[in-house]
Amino acid sequence: MKNKKNLAIASGIAIVVLAVGGYLFYQHQREVKAQNAREDVINKFASILNKQDFEDLSGILDKDSLKKIDFSADEVAEKYKNVYGGISASNVKINDLKFDKKNKDSFTYNLKMSTSLGQIKDLKYSGQVTVTDGKHAKINWTPSLIFPKMSGKDKVSISINQAERGTIYDRNNQPLAVNSTLYQLGVVPESLGEGEEKSKKIAEISSKYDIPVKNIESAIGQSWVQPQYFVPLKTYSVEPTDVPKGATITKVDGRYYPLKEAAAQLIGYVGQITKEDIDKNPALSSEGVIGRTGLEMTYDKELRGKDGGKISILDENGEEKEILIENKRENGQDFKLTIDSGVQETAFKTLDNSPGSSVVTEPKTGDLLALVSSPSFDPNKFATGISSEDYKKYSENEDLPFISRFATGYAPGSTFKTITGVIGLDNGTINPDEAIEIDGLKWQKDNSWGSYQVTRVQDHSPVDLKQAYMYSDNIYFAKAGLKMGEDKFRAGLNKFIFGEELDLPIAMNPAQISNGDKFDSEILFADTAYGQGQLLISPIEQATMYSIFPNNGTLVYPKLLLDAKTKTKPNVASEKSVAIINQDLQSVVKEPSAYGYPLDSLGYPLAAKTGTAEIKMKQDEKGKENSFLLVYDAQDQKYLVVTLFEGSKNGVTAISTANNLVSYLHDNIK
Repeated sequence: MKNKKNLAIASGIAIVVLAVGGYLFYQHQREVKAQNAREDVINKFASILNKQDFEDLSGILDKDSLKKIDFSADEVAEKYKNVYGGISASNVKINDLKFDKKNKDSFTYNLKMSTSLGQIKDLKYSGQVTVTDGKHAKINWTPSLIFPKMSGKDKVSISINQAERGTIYDRNNQPLAVNSTLYQLGVVPESLGEGEEKSKKIAEISSKYDIPVKNIESAIGQSWVQPQYFVPLKTYSVEPTDVPKGATITKVDGRYYPLKEAAAQLIGYVGQITKEDIDKNPALSSEGVIGRTGLEMTYDKELRGKDGGKISILDENGEEKEILIENKRENGQDFKLTIDSGVQETAFKTLDNSPGSSVVTEPKTGDLLALVSSPSFDPNKFATGISSEDYKKYSENEDLPFISRFATGYAPGSTFKTITGVIGLDNGTINPDEAIEIDGLKWQKDNSWGSYQVTRVQDHSPVDLKQAYMYSDNIYFAKAGLKMGEDKFRAGLNKFIFGEELDLPIAMNPAQISNGDKFDSEILFADTAYGQGQLLISPIEQATMYSIFPNNGTLVYPKLLLDAKTKTKPNVASEKSVAIINQDLQSVVKEPSAYGYPLDSLGYPLAAKTGTAEIKMKQDEKGKENSFLLVYDAQDQKYLVVTLFEGSKNGVTAISTANNLVSYLHDNIK
């Protein structure tokens, strides 16, 4: 009897335990679902704020809480639109979400966002959710969820004191990138009329301003356009005249590039700040412009400065309750370059829209007077909003107008023979007075070269160093390189700037001698000695290396900022060897049979070396020819020029077009 009683008690206890356990498990599961619902609704809230899809708020807000504060879901959405739109809010992030351990319907989180005055961060929020059915949650909304200290009918006020972007000047204080008043052509849809009248006015605007009708119709058909709104179509630096009916001109502030195509790759251009820009740099204001290319991009932070202004909360009487962000205006920094606008424009015109580049330096100081790349593009079109047609013309141009050819590596061709010559003179393997017998227009060291032969243009023998420069003899310099040997040749080259990053605000690969640390064949070595092979040297780097000749063997590094200090590398070559080559390069200009003789007609004391680098796949085929010219002032060393014509054709070469630029330099560089 006693055992039966104990069993009954035990069974009862087990039932109670199971019941309690089941209840606790049920409660736990219910709480897990409730907590998931709480977190889910806050995450949806964060997503809505970030995407600014405020119409979706109605699905997550508790309607009873809205009634208590006399708001409708539509009014909440409208308030967010007004506030977020007014301050240009973007990149909204909620983090550190926590629920109260005792009252799990209470939550806190931190929020940060980008605005037109920069980033607002470390805003601390608190709120309540209502959980129904144990698995659905809604937010008990109050104005304090817009900003923590907002309540009732408070408003958000913003005032902006926009910073002025810094100006980029040339050495003579001429602007290269400047803030200017621009003229925006546009239409107000209601002034176009309807039907046939509208079509006629659009056709007149299209014809006069070269804007396709479809572009005008597309512009006025955008979702944001209202009948009374001004819709921009095109921007001009000079105010258009004889404006047809239906069109309107307004003044706007913008960035202007006076040299247009002549300095586009160097100076670059600006564009409107986008969400992607803010994602990369949340400190950016959501309004304004950012440098997209060139120096505008490199020095964007310094040029942009910082907008001043204030975002604050006002009560319904207009009294200030809290300042959310306040900045003092800091105008952008100005930059003064070594560039000479006159030289830049003249050098650009000399290229006549052919693919090529000119670099002009003041060799004693390293000042870069011109950095030109052709063909080019008008940066003003990009800064004011380029049309799809104009962009297509640039992007589909096979001559690649966006490339900065002055910073692109090329085989330098025969201008590089000046470097081979000075190295050979310094290490004693070249005797300037020794004439070498060379038979015919082709040569190879021996049968181990197979079918490969070094070629030259003029059959002249014997050949000394001066004549090798006058007639640009590839065979002479191939033999000279092999004679000195790779170790001595590379030792000489390593005194220059191969492998060095130049201290310039321009993207550029270091100059290279060859793909590997050693030449993989005698043929490659021989080709390198006369300026081909695997040499890759940008026009800027070429001008830097050739600076040893106007500077008695001292290499002067290039600089682009006028107040930068001149940096030099002394004793790259001996004064004696440099003097010999300087005399030879003057003979290249003075001797009637020499390739540089066309420059003699100018009557200036010049030293020069022409060059052609041929790019071909097979030995005996005709390849693409790049034409080079090195020319410098042999008397006062006022200027040095390296010009490249890429794919030179139809008799147009670097030397055939040089006279105007050299004359300008001789007359204007003091």
